[in-house]
Amino acid sequence: MRELFDEVAGKSMLDPEEAVRRTTRTSLPKRFYTTAAISETPDGFAITLDGRNVKTPTRNALAAPTRDLAEAIAAEWQAQQELIDPTTMPLTRLANSVIDGVVGRIDAVTDDVAKYFGSDLLFYRAGHPDELIAREAQHWDPVLFWAAEEFGAHFILAEGIIHVDQPEPAIEAARAALPQHPWSIGALHVVTTITGSALLALALAHGRLDPDQVWAAAHVDEDWNIARWGLDDEVAARRAARQVEFQAAAQVVAALSPRGS
Repeated sequence: MRELFDEVAGKSMLDPEEAVRRTTRTSLPKRFYTTAAISETPDGFAITLDGRNVKTPTRNALAAPTRDLAEAIAAEWQAQQELIDPTTMPLTRLANSVIDGVVGRIDAVTDDVAKYFGSDLLFYRAGHPDELIAREAQHWDPVLFWAAEEFGAHFILAEGIIHVDQPEPAIEAARAALPQHPWSIGALHVVTTITGSALLALALAHGRLDPDQVWAAAHVDEDWNIARWGLDDEVAARRAARQVEFQAAAQVVAALSPRGS
């Protein structure tokens, strides 16, 4: 079976927004199958369309490590109507990214996530007004205290946007706490790039924060501005698209967490 996502979403490995942009520029293919299902294999749970295996853009089998994830991916395919729209299939896109772009490159992807420990969202604080300062502290300080206590990762805070070099031992300690399963680190890469915070991704992976708490913490400043100036339609649409990708990544993290198994 030809890989549909290769045509309609491109081969972007870990950039869901680019996949969406490509989709808007490309004609969508018609649905040609009746039933999406899963099949257990030695490599996991494969996604099938009318009994035929789906392939990723680089021709690997589209398969998930757990039955629940595979069923969720198959449900995305089953939910397609006359046309197949990848923008409505975030788990499938993430699966393609992990299988083609993370498996065999775990260290490189981990390094990419760990770069954020040098310039994390949580380090840079507002100087005013007092209410915003308090909101940032409410959402962000517990994560920083947890990272210091749990992993010995002691980071430096700054006011404003001037870059502050972080201690290398803190960065290394936080990096060592990242998961090494390709699906987990791939999902955390998505969470990190969407939120701008590897620390929030780390807190999600270890169950320190739930997805709603992570989303709220990542949008403290944005929500502050929205409350005062409103939200235009274009910004709202971009935010909604990011949230869909975030929720898919959080679903993968939960599915592979010891707490969720």
